[in-house]
Amino acid sequence: MTEYSINNELPPPSDAEQEEEQDLGFGSVVAGQSRQRLVNADGSFNVERTGLSIFTSLNPYHALLAMSWGTFLALVLLLYFLSNVFFGSLYAALGPEGLIDTVTPTSDLFVRGFFFSVQTFATIGYGTIHPIGVVPNLIVTIESYYSLLANALITGAVFARFARPTAKIVFSDVAVIAPYRGITGFMFRIVNGRTNQLIELGAQVMFARFVNENGRVVRRFDILELERRKVTFFPLSWTVVHPIDEDSPMYGLTEQDMIATDAEVLILLTGTDDTFAQTVHARSSYKPDTIKFGYKFSNIYNEMDDGHPISIDVRKLSAIERA
Repeated sequence: MTEYSINNELPPPSDAEQEEEQDLGFGSVVAGQSRQRLVNADGSFNVERTGLSIFTSLNPYHALLAMSWGTFLALVLLLYFLSNVFFGSLYAALGPEGLIDTVTPTSDLFVRGFFFSVQTFATIGYGTIHPIGVVPNLIVTIESYYSLLANALITGAVFARFARPTAKIVFSDVAVIAPYRGITGFMFRIVNGRTNQLIELGAQVMFARFVNENGRVVRRFDILELERRKVTFFPLSWTVVHPIDEDSPMYGLTEQDMIATDAEVLILLTGTDDTFAQTVHARSSYKPDTIKFGYKFSNIYNEMDDGHPISIDVRKLSAIERA
């Protein structure tokens, strides 16, 4: 019986197991060859997948949830317009006998058909324009069924976009390497960009750079130990600090070393949205051109008077000064 089984402890992880724990999921090719940025500043991954068929990669529902509100509303407006153009054209093709306008007859059949389609699609039904005959009423039936499905899907997508919990963590534009408790520390600052509350916010920071191992240049990943990995409450701002001591993979590195090794600091934040009671995530990264040596963050807190709550000036989130 081994010592580990006697003490009911697991053996320490091997070198291979440690490498697996530090693997970000980009694969060995990325680790050994690619010098592209892994994670963009906005949190998106700098990767591309080719070879998938359009039916395999197509996910309209996910695309509708992930796109910006401006793009979503523009897409809905385009669908609404094209739908009415299509059905308006069908009504116009029936001739002047297909639709009867009892108030302001117009000689432009497409205009008459388009606005009748708008009324049908939105179930307005003024009654001034109405179909005559079997074929026009059949088209009205088809459009009514189509509009029923379209309105239900659009309503569901709008509700899902509002109900989907997402984090809007604002990262400082720069990170700094500044004096910290007699040594130096790698620091960046974050703030919640929304008025909702995040609780149990945790940070995982990894340092990636190219090193020469056994005559082979590979990208190495090391998890950085933080002064504090989690904060229970996140009402104001949080300066995430990695102490650069002798055990730190950043120990002794200069700005030129960062550039030469194409270093990148990868950040993953995980917390709970108090409004939805669901887990949310945020990602970002810092490259050598956004890491300032010999600087420190400026004071972000506003002057406090008696009777006034503690407040911060978010405009100073990225403000730095000489250390």
